[in-house]
Amino acid sequence: MTSTALDRQRPNGAQYVKIWFRFVPREGWLPYDTEGLWAVEVGPDVARVSNVPFLQDGVAEGDVVRFMTDPDGIRWATGRVEASGNCTVRVLPIPSGPLGPSAQAVHDRLAPFGLGGESFSEDLPLVALNVPADADFPRIKAVLLQGEAEGWWQFEEACVTDAWKTA
Repeated sequence: MTSTALDRQRPNGAQYVKIWFRFVPREGWLPYDTEGLWAVEVGPDVARVSNVPFLQDGVAEGDVVRFMTDPDGIRWATGRVEASGNCTVRVLPIPSGPLGPSAQAVHDRLAPFGLGGESFSEDLPLVALNVPADADFPRIKAVLLQGEAEGWWQFEEACVTDAWKTA
């Protein structure tokens, strides 16, 4: 049985297509096993991802992925063919923590770094952040670790580069 994550609205501008990713749901987490990401086709079976994944690991905004189109016209990702150098980091505020269950508070704390991202929903204030390849990785990591240590949030590194790991 397939359960899809939150369906996002099509971004304005370029010709966007939805690329679907399949994965095994995590035990004790959201029950979804697919996620659709907006992308711009850059070839017959490849597209550049245009938003940050909430659930799919190993892909970041700006990455190029290969896809196959099924008989129903649905584009299914089959793998990443070009990394953008961007990272995907997810932050979940701790409801009983100093920031409360506020996705906006997460965005506010990380605003000085100019990170783009989205919030899952009001009920689940999970924030998926795009950390650009040229961002100040050491300072961003320091804020994320400080926030975790002080009970503001929990975070996970869903798609990171060697530069992020060594920062």
